[in-house]
Amino acid sequence: MENLLTDENIEALLATIKAEAPQPKVEMKKRKVQTYDFKKALRFSQDQIRTLTRIHENYARLLTSYLSTLLRSYVQISVTSVEQFSYEEFIRNVQKKSVLGVFKAAPLQGSMLMEFSPDVTYIMLDRMLGGQGDIAPEPSDLTEIELSVIERVFINALNSFQEAWSSVVKLNAELKEIEVNPQFLTTSPPNETVILVSLHAKIGDVDGMLNICLPHVVLEQVLPKLSARHWLANQKKAIESHEAVALEKKVQNTQMEVRAVLGQSMIEVGDFLNLKVGDVIRLDEAYDDPVVVMVDEKQKFFAQPGVSKGRTAVQVTAVYGEGEEVNDN
Repeated sequence: MENLLTDENIEALLATIKAEAPQPKVEMKKRKVQTYDFKKALRFSQDQIRTLTRIHENYARLLTSYLSTLLRSYVQISVTSVEQFSYEEFIRNVQKKSVLGVFKAAPLQGSMLMEFSPDVTYIMLDRMLGGQGDIAPEPSDLTEIELSVIERVFINALNSFQEAWSSVVKLNAELKEIEVNPQFLTTSPPNETVILVSLHAKIGDVDGMLNICLPHVVLEQVLPKLSARHWLANQKKAIESHEAVALEKKVQNTQMEVRAVLGQSMIEVGDFLNLKVGDVIRLDEAYDDPVVVMVDEKQKFFAQPGVSKGRTAVQVTAVYGEGEEVNDN
């Protein structure tokens, strides 16, 4: 019996093989789409935001040290975010019962804001007024005395703020007023772009937030200095300056031999061996010639002999040429 492979049989066989073959999986790459609000003007570059983050990380360390000493408690402050928003968004999200300090920092033009959240404010007040750092279940409005106490905290926090900014620009921060109702603040137009620096504060077992609002119009004149290259160059200069001060301090503690030479004379060895009490050696200098002051075998000053507090001394009268050695001949 013959097996014939007809065209129909071939087509049926190919169809079976194709159906049984595994089909390659085609993966569709999902595109990440980010919503962009064209009404929200992004006026700070990512490079500038990174520099602002570094500045305020330093500020967080300084503030941690200050509050730990002030409150005599465990305090840890860290930067959680540095983002740009509109001023209206910032005001809208201020917590109820927060305390806001309005401050200026010459030579920058305009006002900035620092916000203490209710938990941070009340635990600081409780610690400073002799408490254990407890928070009232329902915080009440601050009294005049409590506002006066918290005002001192703002002032010292601004001292740390200007120190943190010293690597970019020398600031003279000054607290202008304290406000508890953000709706009364008109430091910037509603649509003004601001940098919001959010700091997480942990005081004892209590967590809270410290926020700093920096309007674009205030930072505009220092924006060129907020580039990473400029900031790193300033950091290098600060390190070099610190090293120079440390080196100078070490040099100042270095001991040096100082001696005053009244005069010189050459005598023969035989005369030297026969010297006895009462003998006189004639010097090459006259009695009214200045005394030579030697510093590590180098002539540095001229002086005149005398007595100070009952002890023999010399008084410097002139400076000799730097680096010149005394001629012993």
